[in-house]
Amino acid sequence: MALPTVNVEDVRKALSNHLSKMGFEVYPLKIGWYNAVLSPLLHLSYPDDTLGAVVLSTPAMFEQAFLPFMESRGWKGVSADPIDQCVKHCINNTVSECFPGVKVDVSYDYEMLPSRKPKFLAQSAAHVAGAVYYYQCSDIPDHPWGEKKMFGVCIHPRLGGWFAIRAMLVFVGSEVGSELQQTAPPDCVPTREDRIQLLEDFNLRWQDWSYRDVVPPVQTYSQKQREYFSTPPAQRLDLLTDWGYLTGGDEDNTQEN
Repeated sequence: MALPTVNVEDVRKALSNHLSKMGFEVYPLKIGWYNAVLSPLLHLSYPDDTLGAVVLSTPAMFEQAFLPFMESRGWKGVSADPIDQCVKHCINNTVSECFPGVKVDVSYDYEMLPSRKPKFLAQSAAHVAGAVYYYQCSDIPDHPWGEKKMFGVCIHPRLGGWFAIRAMLVFVGSEVGSELQQTAPPDCVPTREDRIQLLEDFNLRWQDWSYRDVVPPVQTYSQKQREYFSTPPAQRLDLLTDWGYLTGGDEDNTQEN
């Protein structure tokens, strides 16, 4: 028996209705668009017209999804990276609720294959979906760095660098045609000089956050969110404890057991 399928508007409407109120954005794409910009070794093994979607988190996600998630969980089941755990919880619950019976393969930005390659290249996926522009050395004629490795960075037309690419969804067996047309992402850093500045800020001064403001953002991280992401990962659970989101400690764990 064939698996249930979905169409573009099903995906766009259902995911946006559920995830936007938690601070996420959703951008549909065809898997063929993604495969077209990568070497065959990195291709995803689905037909080119298979429907997918890229999920971004906006600054609002921290207050609208993450802190309520932590408040509801306490110490119970908190992982080493609570942000990843929260994102997975939000997206998996949404997929289960919106698409019962539909086979949806979900890959998260932090997940790796046994080969130690990422399950998907998040920046390439977001670029071909039209969500953000992925600026790389190849976008700068006669760039000044020679053979020095300079990593690329994605910029959102409204949020600048104040966002994160969180997941890619693939709706297995759901293929789309001309109703989904590829749209180029907005080129919001159009000049060579600004692109050089962007890549240098990202690669050499990323900790000062300056690259994120390459375009005037409509929203940035709150002070609390900046404090969280400026804290070394190994110390973030302690910070959440100081904020009162992880309460009960061993006593609660004993009760749960």
